[in-house]
Amino acid sequence: MQFELTVPTFEDKVLQRAVAMVLNAVYEQDFRDFSYGFRPRRSAHQALDALREALRSVDGGWVLDVDIRAFFDTLVLSHLRAFLDQRIIDGVLRRTINKWLKAGVMEDGEIHRTDLGTPQGGVISPLLANIYLHEVLDQWFVRDVQPRLKARAFLIRFADDFAIVFEEESDARRVMEVLPQRFSKFGLTIHPEKTRLVRFRKPGLAIPPMRVNQDADPGTFDLLGFTHFWARSRKGNWVVFRKTATKRFDRALDRIQNWCRTNRHLPVPDQQKVLSQKLTGHYRYYGIIGNWRALDRFRFETGRVWFKWLNRRSQRRALNWDQFNAMLKRYPLPCPGRANMAPSTSQSVSPRSRMR
Repeated sequence: MQFELTVPTFEDKVLQRAVAMVLNAVYEQDFRDFSYGFRPRRSAHQALDALREALRSVDGGWVLDVDIRAFFDTLVLSHLRAFLDQRIIDGVLRRTINKWLKAGVMEDGEIHRTDLGTPQGGVISPLLANIYLHEVLDQWFVRDVQPRLKARAFLIRFADDFAIVFEEESDARRVMEVLPQRFSKFGLTIHPEKTRLVRFRKPGLAIPPMRVNQDADPGTFDLLGFTHFWARSRKGNWVVFRKTATKRFDRALDRIQNWCRTNRHLPVPDQQKVLSQKLTGHYRYYGIIGNWRALDRFRFETGRVWFKWLNRRSQRRALNWDQFNAMLKRYPLPCPGRANMAPSTSQSVSPRSRMR
């Protein structure tokens, strides 16, 4: 059964914000430095930088890429209440939080209550999810896992998205074996197909004799919308690069496609303004060092989509490519521009497909 998102009232949103401020003051003292999601003065880009530094420190190592199946929907409320009992003793706060946890959701005019999941759509939900994984994963990793490892390991977590970088393969395999047991104890499930152990060693490093017949090329993995991989820098050194993950790229382009289809009859200046805002937002998140080509390709594909739906407005006044490129000079789409990225050389869009 699929439920709709909980939509708090305005008064509840204000109260949830106030309660979240109180809980943040308490839990910011406890949360680990490798936790970055939905915390004050922390961001996904900081998590990506921390991941890159961890990979550099062990020459890539072994990466345990973990996917928690439907985390926000399967979080067990009885465990969450037990975790809150450890730090929050104020009766008013606890009763208020319990009220939100028991609110349920409405579907087809009927209220459904469940003992699973946080109230999605609520201001306080990300913080409650952080508290849950702080106890289930973060504390367990520091207290029970790291002391038993042979070599270094690093956990980087942003909400329910996380990866663990290991210096030794044996450590990675041991943790990969016990992690599903740890999560099942608290009602969570590791996705068996999407969770994998990736050999991410820097190319050129010596391979143990037992692995000499296996593929020496390092793998790739995705985290926070980026694919991480090894490649040579301009100076010829092996460096960890990041590019927009294929699924995220396609999903963002689908949103552009849907918007252009729905709003194709708007005046061209209005369309250009909104598309520029969407492109700028895309650049601000994915605009990191080494990702310029993916950003430029996204602008190019956005132009192709815009051309397609402008031509669907009227068969009698269809644009050709020369007319469309002339229009782009008057109503340009913004190019990705950062000090450490090469500027785009042209606003033109051609009908020839570019390589992905």
